[in-house]
Amino acid sequence: MAALESIATPSALPVASTPPESAALEALPGRKRDLVPGILILAFIALALPVVGSVPTWITLTVAALAMGMMLFIMASGLTLVFGLMDVMNLGHAAFVAVGAYTATLMVAPLKGLLESGQVGLSLVAIAAIILVAMLVTAALGWVYERLFIKPVYGDHLKQILITIGAMIIIEQLVLVLFGANQMLLPLPETFRGSFVMGDVAIERYRLVAVVIGLLVYAGLVLLLTRTRVGLLIRAGVENRSMVEALGYRVRGIFVAVFVGGSALAGLGGVMWGFYREQFTVAIGAEVLVQMLIIVIIGGLGSVTGCFAGAMLIALSTNYVSFVLPDLALVSNILVMMAVLLWRPQGLYPVNKH
Repeated sequence: MAALESIATPSALPVASTPPESAALEALPGRKRDLVPGILILAFIALALPVVGSVPTWITLTVAALAMGMMLFIMASGLTLVFGLMDVMNLGHAAFVAVGAYTATLMVAPLKGLLESGQVGLSLVAIAAIILVAMLVTAALGWVYERLFIKPVYGDHLKQILITIGAMIIIEQLVLVLFGANQMLLPLPETFRGSFVMGDVAIERYRLVAVVIGLLVYAGLVLLLTRTRVGLLIRAGVENRSMVEALGYRVRGIFVAVFVGGSALAGLGGVMWGFYREQFTVAIGAEVLVQMLIIVIIGGLGSVTGCFAGAMLIALSTNYVSFVLPDLALVSNILVMMAVLLWRPQGLYPVNKH
């Protein structure tokens, strides 16, 4: 009778528990949403309004910063993937930005008719073709680069720093040999010149194109890493490489593909930055290398969302400070990095590695 009563009591009934599969998924990095950095960025934008003083100027500065942030994100996203997921300190990443921009200049003459057509559709086709070619070239260069320079120094950060800086110098000198030391021209298509004027607010058309492309790249990377089998293998390889290899997957090949993809993203960023500048030299990538490193550090190594948030924060602070206190523009990025790291030493969206 006592046994029957114990079975009938609620305390003896089985308690529903979380399925082990769900628990495992929740334990994966990046599953928990942290809204604090996003709220911080929105608050920063709102607080800048009374400091700037003029609503039209504030809107123009904000949109310009968002466009600049998108381009910085595209260039830095490849670096954060390689740095965070492969544990490779590739300081030669800026060379791929330069190669992408220079490759784009080669496509101007063949696509001149489309670029000067005055039709938005044809101009977008031309830009898409230029981007595709630049990404293919930088992806191929990335594969060769990884074979020659990165493969011999896996696991040794000091050697990686030295050899990648040397590789960047080699690539830049080769570019100078092929193209010369003169400034290169990458004119914007006619349809993307000028601005949309709404009252006292003027927004450049190309900046809107940059924002759209940046959002597409961000969405694509997030979906790739979180919703596909390839992304699962990449994250699993970072978590426990030996276990993934024991299951029969070639983590080495996956990481080479990550490096190639990161190089292609640098090429895409080079095209976008080249159109933004319209005139540039071989130092176009080296000029933003420090900003890219700051973005990767404050975002959290290996975090695409952190890279995105970091790029927005750096671009916003640069634009606002340049307008309000031009003398502090050069150190604004360093001040932002110091503030973020004092608040969160591992970055805005750290990736937990076990």
